[in-house]
This record gives sequence, structure tokens and C-alpha cells, in this order.
Amino acid sequence: MDISVFAIVIFAAALHATWNAIVKGGSDTLLTTVLVTGAAALLATVCLPFLTAPARESWPFIAASAVFQIVYFVLVARAYHLADMSLTYPLMRGTAPLLVALASVIWLSEPLSASAWLGLGVICAGILSMAGAIPRGANKAGIVLALGNAVVIAGYTLIDGAGVRRSHAPAAYTLWIFLLSGTALSAWALARSRRSFGGYVGRNWHLGLIGGAGTVGSYGLALWAMTVAPIAVVAALRETSILFGTAISALLLHERVGRARIVGVGIIATGAILLRLA
Repeated sequence: MDISVFAIVIFAAALHATWNAIVKGGSDTLLTTVLVTGAAALLATVCLPFLTAPARESWPFIAASAVFQIVYFVLVARAYHLADMSLTYPLMRGTAPLLVALASVIWLSEPLSASAWLGLGVICAGILSMAGAIPRGANKAGIVLALGNAVVIAGYTLIDGAGVRRSHAPAAYTLWIFLLSGTALSAWALARSRRSFGGYVGRNWHLGLIGGAGTVGSYGLALWAMTVAPIAVVAALRETSILFGTAISALLLHERVGRARIVGVGIIATGAILLRLA
């Protein structure tokens, strides 16, 4: 992987952890998630007229991805409502790369080098070790939702890895996904309770703009990277967002981060270096 692509994916990982922290820190995780996705849809509406439309053969992938993204955002909000980000985030983001790697080799016939497989395994082991010391009082439903969301993440990653290569327009492809998913979630929130959602937007619109820009930037950069590097490698390297997410959880959200997760940080960094060498 080229050093510039490597750096861009790491930056995307930092953006991803940032918008997740915004959701977790919101007084209502579901409405904050809708606020972030709504802002992303607004950004897409502004930018799309200036971009070349995705190729026709990519539109089924865009539609499928939008459905997966809606499920993903709802599960993120629910998982963060039930359990700590420092627990659920590693489970969601840590399990997905291994699923993506296996599926990309089996279904997409995308071979990986031995060193890439080693890097993938080390990153997955490190991320999962951070969630290994699950507290006794942890909400089991939150853990189940986090693991279920890993399957959703793997699903939309594979869909978009194939779709963005057919689109010949990575930026527009990404923005259409956010336009469709963000509009659907915003419409649901307005239909559910126009007054409460409107009030929440009025008080927290700035968080929505920051989170919306973060989620669009994070995923857009990752999808672009998938056009020039193996999908499995990009997916795994992007999950180093756990490093940023853990730091934010401890320093800003004041969650308790144990020794096992600190050790996991070192393992993840080692895996990232192996991927870079691959």
C-alpha cells in the first residue's frame, strides 16, 4: 500500500471515531445519529450537482448500501444507548475486518499476501482483545447489537467495495448513499415527532454538522482507497479508528478503559505496520 493511501485511511479512521463519539456523547443517541446523517444528506445535496453521476451499473449497489447504512446507524445508536463506546465500538469495528477479508477472498477472488493476512490477523486480535475484559455489569443486549452490527458493517463494506469500482465516481457514489440513508432517517424522525426533533436540531445543529462532515469524509476517503488498494486491507486498516475511539472514550467521555484494552492498542499498531509493509 502506498504511503499516501495509508495516511489517508488513517485520517479516515480518526474522522470515524470522532463522529461516533459525538453520537455517544449526545443526550439522545438515536436523535443525534439522525442529526448526523441528516447533516450528511444536506452536504450531499449541496455537492452532488457539481459531480459526475455514478455509472448506471453501480446504482443497485448504492440502493443496497443505503439500506445497510440505515440499519447500521440505528444499531449504532441503540448499542451506544445500552453500553459504553469503549466496549461496543471495538466489537463492532473489530469483528468486521475478518468477515470482510474472508468474504473478499471467497466471493470477490481478491488474493492477499501472507504478510497482509498476518497484518489482518494481528489487527483483529488486537481490537478484539480490547473488548476481551468485558465487565460483569455490561449490558448483554448492547454487546449482541454490537456483534450484529459487525455483520452489517461487513455487508456494506463488500457491497461498496464492489460498487464504487463500477461507479467511476467515488465521491458521487458515496454522497448518494448518504443522501438516501440520511433522508430516510430524517423523514422517520420528523414523522415520529416533528416538535421534539425540531427542538433537538435547534439545540445541537453544530454537532450534526461536525458529525455529518466526519461521517461523509471518513467513508468517502475509505471508498476512494478501495479503488486503489485491496478492499480487505483498507477495511482492516480503517478499523484502527479503535485507537482514536479508545482515547476519546477515556479522555472526553470519561469511560473506564482497562489494561487489556491498552495492550490491545499496541497490538493494533503492530498490525497496522505489518499492513503498511505488505
